[in-house]
Amino acid sequence: MGAVKPKKFLGQHFLKDLNVAKAIADTVDACPNLPILEVGPGMGVLTQFLIQKQRQLKVVEVDFESVAYLRENYPSLEESIIEDDFLKMHLDRLFGGKPFVLTGNYPYNISSQIFFKMLENKEFIPCCTGMIQKEVAERIAAGPGSKTYGILSVLIQAWYKVEYLFTVNENVFNPPPKVKSAVIRMTRNETTELGCDEKLFKQVVKTTFNQRRKTLRNSIKPILGKDCPACADVIFNKRPEQLSVKDFIGLTNLVERAQVDRTANAD
Repeated sequence: MGAVKPKKFLGQHFLKDLNVAKAIADTVDACPNLPILEVGPGMGVLTQFLIQKQRQLKVVEVDFESVAYLRENYPSLEESIIEDDFLKMHLDRLFGGKPFVLTGNYPYNISSQIFFKMLENKEFIPCCTGMIQKEVAERIAAGPGSKTYGILSVLIQAWYKVEYLFTVNENVFNPPPKVKSAVIRMTRNETTELGCDEKLFKQVVKTTFNQRRKTLRNSIKPILGKDCPACADVIFNKRPEQLSVKDFIGLTNLVERAQVDRTANAD
């Protein structure tokens, strides 16, 4: 069959520069010996270089035309092509419960969702690499005090070391996107336990950044209510972008204690 026509509703922008494709494929070398899952292979421009890694490789593609193209042009992958929506997959079953490297030229319209799923399956994904919208990559890699520092930055950096590797121009895609792209690598750090309630940590991070211009004393009200003695702590004078991951862990523990005290007083 001929080339697959990019579909706008799937956020497809097919990479056509082989040098860039090889450079992306080489980002998985930082996590050797692990099997690889590629998300959204399209016509296999990245896949062809991943095959050369001599590792177990599976690819997941939701577009039936791209699946047909891959089956015709990469017959050696026949048993390893998964026609499915990555966001709905059970990743714990993928390689028999073994950890793997996640990579791909990710669809821009679901890249954040892909990384939230990565976090939900962090015990299976010690390394994640790939290409995304430059703005999202900068957000993930940003540190405290930056305007781009936000929910993704904190939640990912709590568990992963983030490396912004290189920027990719628009003209190497078909069709060219309206924004620049970037390649990043996220490698699991040494954290095994956050030191706080993980579910509450996510809630605190998301709640405060949803009103990022407000001080924590005001943005935390959806969780702690209007009158909260714990909010006298100096940390509540800050805004969320001023807090490191460690600060957010401390804040989460403060919030949890305040919730316990409020429940006890109600009784």
